Amino acid sequence: MISQFKALISVPLKAGSMCLRPIQTLPEHVKLTNPATDVMTDLTKISVVSVRAKTSMDKANAKMIKYGIRMLLVLDDNEQLAGLITASDVLGEKPIRYLQHMGGTYADIMVRDIMTPQRELDVMNIQDVKKAKVGNIVATLKKANRQHTMVVSEAADGSQTVCGLFSITQIARQLGAQVPHFELARTFAEIETVISRG
Repeated sequence: MISQFKALISVPLKAGSMCLRPIQTLPEHVKLTNPATDVMTDLTKISVVSVRAKTSMDKANAKMIKYGIRMLLVLDDNEQLAGLITASDVLGEKPIRYLQHMGGTYADIMVRDIMTPQRELDVMNIQDVKKAKVGNIVATLKKANRQHTMVVSEAADGSQTVCGLFSITQIARQLGAQVPHFELARTFAEIETVISRG
């Protein structure tokens, strides 16, 4: 059976060979009237950075620093989405409240202890996003008072797959706004200032 197929020619791997990695290039500058997809991290074009729910908070923070991001998707042992954790979760009040309630030290805190669990997350449908403008995404994030949101595609059986991410920090940069760290209200204020300048 296999004898009917001809083997391909193999060659030695050269020193210094690179590994192809998915990459997405977003426009450097956008306006509120640009398509929403101009500010969406498209997970079909770029690999998502994730962490396990049982990972220590410190390791999750180190991973965010390493990749220069402020949010990680949290996966359970079955590779299903358990929630998300942000830099604000790690560096804000959640760890202090957890220690006050449960005791222990910072080293004891796991991602699952301070993440936003899946049941508390709202998402946008990719079909709606494809018809939306950047302004719609900014308005949605502002209304929800959230820095990040996920985009899902939905299968015929109703199951969802996360296929994109929005970050108000990324959108603000693309709009040309100064981005203050950890202050969501100021980020929205900076966006409004840029918009008013035209």
